Amino acid sequence: MTRRETGSEVPLLYSEGNAAARVALEREVRGWSTTELAARMTQAGVPMNQTAVWRIESGTPRRKITLDEALGFARVFELPLEELMSPPLEGVDLEGRRVVQEAVEAFYASRDAEDRLHQAVVAIADYLRTRPDASNGVHEQCLRLMGEERDARALTDYIESGGYYH
Repeated sequence: MTRRETGSEVPLLYSEGNAAARVALEREVRGWSTTELAARMTQAGVPMNQTAVWRIESGTPRRKITLDEALGFARVFELPLEELMSPPLEGVDLEGRRVVQEAVEAFYASRDAEDRLHQAVVAIADYLRTRPDASNGVHEQCLRLMGEERDARALTDYIESGGYYH
């Protein structure tokens, strides 16, 4: 739908039609079937079946998306609602979107792992503040678990500096 139908020739930036196209695209990028997307929507608290997903994406006439469903799709795809309602980016095909999606997921997993590492290092540093004579034993335990002196030394360097982010 364009604004031409309402008297202007500028395409609508945010529309239900964009959302339907984005639902199909985001589902395909993740390699999900319509059945899997429906199951994920149901798990997210928005009951939906495969037929509803298909009718939203491809039906004639296309099935309308309720506000609850739009919010559910945004939650399932981990996108802001505004992004879900936006047209797909031009010049980025399905394969490009897939590799970007993979990189984004890896980025967040890496950041979460770094946060876990920082918290663990801080806990060990706190432990050593109350038991300074355990320092050599902590390094030896790191070496036993890691198997590489270089890696164990890197970890104990983080511990000595009081955290991963220092």
